[in-house]
Amino acid sequence: MVRHVIIWTLRDDLTEQEKTNALIKSKRGLERLRGRIEGLERIKVYIDNLDSSNADMMLDATFTDEAALAAYQKNPDHLEVAGFIRSVVTDRKCIDYVVL
Repeated sequence: MVRHVIIWTLRDDLTEQEKTNALIKSKRGLERLRGRIEGLERIKVYIDNLDSSNADMMLDATFTDEAALAAYQKNPDHLEVAGFIRSVVTDRKCIDYVVL
């Protein structure tokens, strides 16, 4: 199993309403990929953060293996959602690791 975790920070120039809309659209778009991409075992997006957080959104996904993660990254449905997310964020951090 491979775990794929991403943390994003939204652009400062977005209004609060634009941020809320972007978070909801991103969450729905990513979680909609469940069952549509082979090897994607689990996907969850967190947007209801505590005040102590210093980022806006987190993706936590599990894949059967590295090949499944690579296929996900090239999948047209994923690329469409990722394109939108890139348009509303200023920072992205990612960590991928094998679950032992």
